[in-house]
Amino acid sequence: MPADIGTVEDRFYTIPQLPLHNGQVMPQARIAYETYGRLAPGGRNAVLLTHGYTGSHHFAGRNPANNNQPGSWDGLVGPGKAIDTDRLFVVASNMLGSSFGSTNGASLNPATGEPYGPDFPAIAVRDIVAAQKALLDHLGVRHLLAVAGPSYGGYQAFQWAVQYPDMVDAIVPVVSAPRAQNAERRLAELLARLESDPEWNGGRYYGRGGPRRALTEMRIETLKNYGIAAQLAARYPDAAAREAAIRAQAEEWARVFDANSLVILRRATIGFDTVKEFDRIRARVLYVLCRTDTLFPPAFAAEVMPALAAAGVEARYFEIDSEMGHLASGPEHAKWSPVLREFLAPLMAQLG
Repeated sequence: MPADIGTVEDRFYTIPQLPLHNGQVMPQARIAYETYGRLAPGGRNAVLLTHGYTGSHHFAGRNPANNNQPGSWDGLVGPGKAIDTDRLFVVASNMLGSSFGSTNGASLNPATGEPYGPDFPAIAVRDIVAAQKALLDHLGVRHLLAVAGPSYGGYQAFQWAVQYPDMVDAIVPVVSAPRAQNAERRLAELLARLESDPEWNGGRYYGRGGPRRALTEMRIETLKNYGIAAQLAARYPDAAAREAAIRAQAEEWARVFDANSLVILRRATIGFDTVKEFDRIRARVLYVLCRTDTLFPPAFAAEVMPALAAAGVEARYFEIDSEMGHLASGPEHAKWSPVLREFLAPLMAQLG
């Protein structure tokens, strides 16, 4: 039986200067990350894991910073598992702009000495990926066997394939898509919800609490849309107890997640569209969706797979048969882990 990774810890790398797509340069951009396994001589046995919009980079093991809870893909990452840390060096990177250790809206702006707040640079998905590339360079990673991640993490996987095509052998975008839909409208709706909270203060709320009421209500809606009820059904068969558990989870998230991160990362998806660059992809693709996901429904595959084929990309599609919707990839790892293992096997064989 595959073993668990055990205790892991947050690590940090500060990029002295990060040029952005819009011509700006961010000073002192810090990236938080976890690593599992060991980098081989030559730096070519690495896998990059990329997380979702409101999630963290804690993919495997037990991290004291996350109350020693198992990582979101703990069933997929570890010794003998589909992403086998006996042979692979796995880097799980927090996104630039996220709330879990990387430079974000709460970080001090070197130009003012005050938190960035709403003045945080307008980064794009390609900037998030560029920051990851700088982290990997720092760690000595010369080539990636794969980039894999759910939801917003899938955005990053597709972006890696078109931005650094010669560095990536494979990508595994899960419950995701190669382009963002209605990003400007969704950003406007997000801002309207935050502005409805008197504690929002235009995003300048540091030292005075923040819009926790709005965050909590939005998180409850999001979790339900993601399929949390199905995930909690066995543990809380009583509907009232399940509702209470969802609210408690939302309140805890609202306590630690910075509202400005929601804005920063949503804004970063405006204009995100890798479909028009599919001809740049040299990586193999395993595209994974879930039967009951309402955010990225299986119907997306009808557009994505022919577009990849037309660009000459070697791609495979798999659908997770689960009631857990957008949250399925971690809890339902057993349903798609064999497919992931089979997909990675020929690439692993090249490692010797």
